[in-house]
Amino acid sequence: MFTIDDLADRLDSYLPRHEIQQVKRAFYYAEQAHDGQRRRSGEPYVTHPLAVANILANMHMDHESLMAAMLHDVIEDTGISKAALTEQFGESVAVLVDGVSKLTQITFEDKAVAQAENFQKMVLAMSQDIRVIIVKLADRLHNMRTLGALRPDKKRRIARETLEIYARIAGRLGINTIRVELEDLSFQAIYPMRAERIKRAVSKARGHRRSAIQQIQRALQKCLDDEELPGTVSGRQKHLLSIYRKMRDQQKPFAEIMDVFGFRITTDSVDSCYRILGAVHNLYKPVPGRFKDYIAIPKANGYQSLHTTLFGVGGMPIEVQIRTREMEAMAENGIAAHWLYKAGQTERPIAAGSHARAREWVRGLLEMQRRAGDSLEFIEHVKNDLFPDDVYIFTPRGDIMELPQGATVIDFAYSVHTDIGNSCIACRIDRHLAPLSTRLESGQTVEIITAPGAKPSTHWLSFVITAKARSAIRHALKHQKQLESVTLGRRLLDKALADFDTSLDAFPRGHLRPLLEEFGYKREDELLESIGLGTRLGYGVARRLVDMLPGHHLDTVSHSNDPVVISGAEGMVINFARCCHPLPGDSVIGHLSMGKGIVVHRADCRNLAELRDEPEKLVALQWSPNIQGDFPVGLRIEMESRRGLVAEIASLVTDAGANIERIGIEERDARLSIINLILAVRDRVHLARIIKRMRNLHNVGRISRVRN
Repeated sequence: MFTIDDLADRLDSYLPRHEIQQVKRAFYYAEQAHDGQRRRSGEPYVTHPLAVANILANMHMDHESLMAAMLHDVIEDTGISKAALTEQFGESVAVLVDGVSKLTQITFEDKAVAQAENFQKMVLAMSQDIRVIIVKLADRLHNMRTLGALRPDKKRRIARETLEIYARIAGRLGINTIRVELEDLSFQAIYPMRAERIKRAVSKARGHRRSAIQQIQRALQKCLDDEELPGTVSGRQKHLLSIYRKMRDQQKPFAEIMDVFGFRITTDSVDSCYRILGAVHNLYKPVPGRFKDYIAIPKANGYQSLHTTLFGVGGMPIEVQIRTREMEAMAENGIAAHWLYKAGQTERPIAAGSHARAREWVRGLLEMQRRAGDSLEFIEHVKNDLFPDDVYIFTPRGDIMELPQGATVIDFAYSVHTDIGNSCIACRIDRHLAPLSTRLESGQTVEIITAPGAKPSTHWLSFVITAKARSAIRHALKHQKQLESVTLGRRLLDKALADFDTSLDAFPRGHLRPLLEEFGYKREDELLESIGLGTRLGYGVARRLVDMLPGHHLDTVSHSNDPVVISGAEGMVINFARCCHPLPGDSVIGHLSMGKGIVVHRADCRNLAELRDEPEKLVALQWSPNIQGDFPVGLRIEMESRRGLVAEIASLVTDAGANIERIGIEERDARLSIINLILAVRDRVHLARIIKRMRNLHNVGRISRVRN
């Protein structure tokens, strides 16, 4: 059984004696705190924190991280407080322990909400000290190693959470050793039979391939020796989940996946890496398009290496990774290498750069957390953000931005800066104008064109893929909707107050306070927003407001019939009904719909019949003389079937300055067809002009506007 003395012997290789004593003191404190507690397996509970500390010792983490590992369950599982830990072991250790501890004081109805809230708490702690996540990863790794004592359903739940969040975080921070083990343990817990079959097949294949691997390894090593290049060649093993994913995603049998031979060459300098690359390309022909230079352009997690694929003897593919020993340490330990080097005399730039990137990532998480509507939305953003990064894009100044595969121009704009994304109106890709929804490819240069006063569109949410862009757009739209709701609410309340021969500006500054308290609002804008969104009726608020005026009588109502003027530029609080598609020039009426604001209907819309039972929710509307934008309208065209007619209609609509949003064709019989169009037009006059042109087409019969 592993003991504290065994750990102390291991720490002796890189920590000073007084720091080892502090780690031992934390262990004895935890042993006493957990006295009498046992794990599901029956072992004393303190074996778990000791094992977590041992995992961190293998990564050469500092003494405070090891102390936090010893104490990480003390706040959660015993009666000891954070203040007591601060007094005993100092602020840094107490902050680490508190960051790893779950929210045990709050009871959650839903496991998903509990998971999300706990993760959100951990992110806040990570922003203070990034070591929180390293301790948590070590804790999760030991828990995954000891899943055997749990029920199968609980095993699968923990394994899925590990795979979706913690394994990805380990990858994002470059801690490859932990990522690989977490992935394989999760795979074995979720799909035990598949994992066992792949494990047996790998063992069998490795035995059959041993001579081929040794032959290639000797050839590569001889090549280096002949060229007098310093380097060590080693075989690289695929882990279980990686094999399974390739079989599933590439639809390949196990034999084809294992046919690829993987090798790693470690050397002393960056210069040697490139010289070795040239040597192995002379030995075996490289596969075109399969070379990646992660030394010149490191991955977001700090990973650096040269990757190339070669045609080996008999055409078998050979994957080779070439890196320095320092890069190897970074690839295995990631951000943990920052503390590994700090424990020595000097911190190397590669480790410092990894730490800076990690802190930048955590800052991004905090920004997402502030903008997310709730913890569940936040954790969904985080999951999306943790997919591997693949695309490298250049800014006009030559800076490199790394984005996930499938990222669009809007994703790029938000990765540069939130304000750039919010005010983006167009872009140039390699100096040519391109749509904002264009998916980007590595090596492209992207220039974002912005305009003051521009706003994000709800349409962007249908194609952005990065969490930062998605959360920033939702936040901006929410803020935009609030401002528009307040503006509309003020107009509706003023209209209602006009019935009592007064207006909002006529009331003294403090007069609204009692009304706000009565309705449960803190600010005037909150009340106006609720009126604008239709959750509270302006007429009811106006009556209550006037009723509170001394000496004012409600029987002096004049019932002003002045309509609310709409221009189509009010934003998200004025919505146009899809049932009747109102156009500027139509006689219209508004309906206050809860949470949406005003929904505009044509005055003859059949759906208004059932809404007339609530006259207080109906609003008289009038079109502004200055209409902005295009409006959808439905057309039904009966015509004789003939080739090319749809193309003629599409061309006619485009020439008339309108757009086709949707088109559908249904056959009435062998001779007659019906085309259903949704067009975007400016107003009734514009629509009439288009219909007139359509009537001139040969074989077109009846054209009617769809009313409901």
